[in-house]
Amino acid sequence: MSISTTSTNTASISTTSTNTASISTTPDGVTVAPRNLKFDVSPDLKTWWHSNDPFRTAFFNALSLQFPEGEQQFINAVRLYRDRIDDPKLKAEIRGFIGQEALHSREHRDYNEGLKARGYDIDAIDARFHRHMAWVGRLPASRQLAGTCGAEHYTAVLANAILSHPEWMEGATPAMQRLWRWHAIEETEHKSVAFDVYRQCVGNERLRRVVFLFVTFNFFKYTFLNTCSLLKRDGKLWSLKTWLGGLNFLWGRPGVLRRCLPEFLGYLRRDFHPWQQDNRELLRQNLSALKSG
Repeated sequence: MSISTTSTNTASISTTSTNTASISTTPDGVTVAPRNLKFDVSPDLKTWWHSNDPFRTAFFNALSLQFPEGEQQFINAVRLYRDRIDDPKLKAEIRGFIGQEALHSREHRDYNEGLKARGYDIDAIDARFHRHMAWVGRLPASRQLAGTCGAEHYTAVLANAILSHPEWMEGATPAMQRLWRWHAIEETEHKSVAFDVYRQCVGNERLRRVVFLFVTFNFFKYTFLNTCSLLKRDGKLWSLKTWLGGLNFLWGRPGVLRRCLPEFLGYLRRDFHPWQQDNRELLRQNLSALKSG
């Protein structure tokens, strides 16, 4: 089956594989396979590792705190349906997806242990997020998979932004730049895997969009709460200078979240598909940079 995904601002891409009956829409030239890389960022976490800026550092650390348990839930949700997939290409990509997410979870768990060693109350932050994820794990399988698709959209858009705008990570330590590039590359590679499983096994477009609204609320909620918890430990929670700089970083210039907002909202389109953002060339460029780094 040939699937074409088009957008008003991207070229049409064909996702036909050598298996014409494939339901996978991962395009030619993209392989979903884990890279077993190790990153020792514990020395970096003793500092404000991004530009010596407490907010930028706390924002990325706040994202990391959600990854170990969040990505395990993504794995669990896809596993609930993988026995219903017969397409060999998509089955292989599911294995690659699980491998990539497991390694991301491992590396960010070590990352978060480094934050704990610095003196942050990571146990309290984890307990808060664990209660939410335990609730997610009790939802019907279709809602869990819809939530995974929505969360994967956020990670894919942020990954594209990091890869497209290396200047946003200028001032970060080399080890951190490499870790976030690796994570962004693999999130991009597997961005349509859960979506393909959902479309094949559930296919409820209304549910997909409604669940995305809940995912959006919780993504911003826990990122904000985590950032506040980290800034409080740094003595910067009530620093006007810190918050003005942070708001500028996220919503002004460069405006990390502002620039991503149209792509975030694109998920609500009825004809949405992850590969409407055809960033294969960006992947190739960053894979080369990852290997040389």
